[in-house]
Amino acid sequence: MGPVNWFAFVAAAPDLARTVEERFGAFTHHVLSTLRKDGSPRTSGMEVRFLNGELWLAMMPDSLKALDLRRDPRLALQANPGAGTGMGGGDVRISGRAHEVEDPETKAAYVQKVEPPEPFHLFRTELTEVVRTYVEDDTYLVVEIWKPGEPVRTVRRR
Repeated sequence: MGPVNWFAFVAAAPDLARTVEERFGAFTHHVLSTLRKDGSPRTSGMEVRFLNGELWLAMMPDSLKALDLRRDPRLALQANPGAGTGMGGGDVRISGRAHEVEDPETKAAYVQKVEPPEPFHLFRTELTEVVRTYVEDDTYLVVEIWKPGEPVRTVRRR
């Protein structure tokens, strides 16, 4: 199965999806990784929005991260771990692809909900993997992995 939108992820793994949304909702800024022209990684600060069954990324005009995604849609997104060492809810990462949305109606609906500074690039994401890593009972490192078409797989390590 290929990449899916946020709605499909929520339907397939509702508990993990709820945790992921909570982790991203805990802070405003997160880390987006894109690929530069030469294939090396670029990391950038990023705000994300979960609206109408989609995970949205909005960016300033001609920002390097937007140009990267136009050229190569692959991305990784990591939730802000927060201050200090206590990552309540765990470390959360999303891998996937971003597709620019230029439809005026879709962008207008986004503006009504979010009110970003205009003009802007708007990208809709498709997920290829979601991973949550956390410590359980101060004993186990737990990794939850979800991929489209598969159930959540949980690995516990001592």
